[in-house]
Amino acid sequence: MMQFMPGLRLSELFYQEAVQPLLTKHFPDLVHSAGRLDYGSDVLGFDTPQSMDHHWGPRVMLFLNDGAFSHHHDDIMAVMANELPYEIHGFPTHFVDPHIDGGKLRLIDSGPIEHGVVVTTISRFFGEYIGWDTTNDLGETDWLAFPPQHLRTIASGRVFDDGLGQLEDIRTTLCWYPHDVWLYLMANQWRRIDQEEPFMARCGDVGDELGSRIVAMRQVNELMRLCFLMERQYVPYNKWFGSAFARLDCAATLTPIFHAVFDAADWKSREQHLSVAYLKAIRMHNDLTITPPVEAEVTDFYSRPYLVPHTSRLVKSLLSAIQSSVIRALPQHTGSIGQFVDSTDVLESVEDMRKLMVIYEMVG
Repeated sequence: MMQFMPGLRLSELFYQEAVQPLLTKHFPDLVHSAGRLDYGSDVLGFDTPQSMDHHWGPRVMLFLNDGAFSHHHDDIMAVMANELPYEIHGFPTHFVDPHIDGGKLRLIDSGPIEHGVVVTTISRFFGEYIGWDTTNDLGETDWLAFPPQHLRTIASGRVFDDGLGQLEDIRTTLCWYPHDVWLYLMANQWRRIDQEEPFMARCGDVGDELGSRIVAMRQVNELMRLCFLMERQYVPYNKWFGSAFARLDCAATLTPIFHAVFDAADWKSREQHLSVAYLKAIRMHNDLTITPPVEAEVTDFYSRPYLVPHTSRLVKSLLSAIQSSVIRALPQHTGSIGQFVDSTDVLESVEDMRKLMVIYEMVG
């Protein structure tokens, strides 16, 4: 059995001790960058020994300029297949069935090696991964088409070598949303909470306990997503949603409250716990000092005895704080693709996202 090593660290060692020496030997004048910014629990920093059963192992992305890519791609791939060591720090470098769910590591004693080296260009990678043509300036509305889960891997990944002098600058650019885009996304996240504020209590009031629990769970999910925005952290895909939330500053306070919401035996108790969570979120918003303070309170929903935070107040306050005419012209209650789409297949397809954004622009 192989002892576990965080996959991102293994990939860095793989580059430094195996890939880079071969590049120096066979392509001494080749200027390149290298790193891991793509898919994987290892790139997100959430991999464990269980991760080692598939789509895990020593991987490196090599970035070349366009001319070098056309000239050297095939030769580099051949050199890696024929001359890479069969293992690195006790881990095989050969992947069995790499095109089936990422493949699985297996030690071999003769080549060629099905390796984890990918040769690409900066424009090709970012175009395929988030749909951004890096030869063009990044516009404010471009951000709305970027799935947060991909932005998170770019932010949490690692550049091993930036010989091209571009990767780190791009990562810095993509580290967080422009200010007015951020305000717009938070306004829309509060709107998602506002849309269902009274439903948990209303369901419980008519004896629909299951419906009450489902709405409460939905509200907790939206509050958690709001917390990511307020702490300026991209949301990962669902498998690591809770794990990433646990790393937020607010998690120590909110996690036990959310558990109490889920464990509540009746809607009145559930309402009390959910109200505490709402008040905490409003105070977190006020601590950002990006709008005038909003009173942290829960009051009746019209004449009905359902306690709600009336978060439309925060929606209006955030939208009023936006200065960009481009962002102010957007549909007020739609947000980014990560807010109005939850299909995994769509969020992993740049082509599908582009089609949806065309419709989005037509609506706007």
